Amino acid sequence: MPEKSEKKAHIREVVVHETRELLAISAFLAAFFVSLTTYRRLLLEEYNIDYYEYGYAVLEALVLGKVILLGEAFHLGERFHERSLVLSTLWKTLVFSLLVAIFSVLEHFIGAVVHGRPLASALPQLAGSHLYELLARVVVTLVAFVPLFAFRELGRVLGPGRLFELFFRRKSGPVG
Repeated sequence: MPEKSEKKAHIREVVVHETRELLAISAFLAAFFVSLTTYRRLLLEEYNIDYYEYGYAVLEALVLGKVILLGEAFHLGERFHERSLVLSTLWKTLVFSLLVAIFSVLEHFIGAVVHGRPLASALPQLAGSHLYELLARVVVTLVAFVPLFAFRELGRVLGPGRLFELFFRRKSGPVG
């Protein structure tokens, strides 16, 4: 029965790898969104932004992390993999920003369904000042994605685990 234990080991290896990837992506995005929430909180103190906004920022980072991993599983943004890192980074940033925009719109419709409202009730949230806030979130996410995908593309080119090793385990001396 070595096949069964090999399959279990492989499944465990995949789960551990995917969990590490999700946590790394989510940690980066959480730091970004929490700092943005702090900025908004300090800037808009008169509107009394509550602390739940911080929890929402972390939850949003986890959801976006999973969206990114799912997009990568479906090979989204790989069109320019063999080109320069700047081109592949910017392409992935654009593709995944569009994916986030789509999920942001869907989030409003899902929210309506979850709260027992008709789907049409989500439309006013996608117009006027709400539309500007949605667009601002997409733009900010796009900016956050540039360094995220730059590091992920660099890690892809260097090979599995090599970027992590360089940042966290590397001893002094030349790279190679």
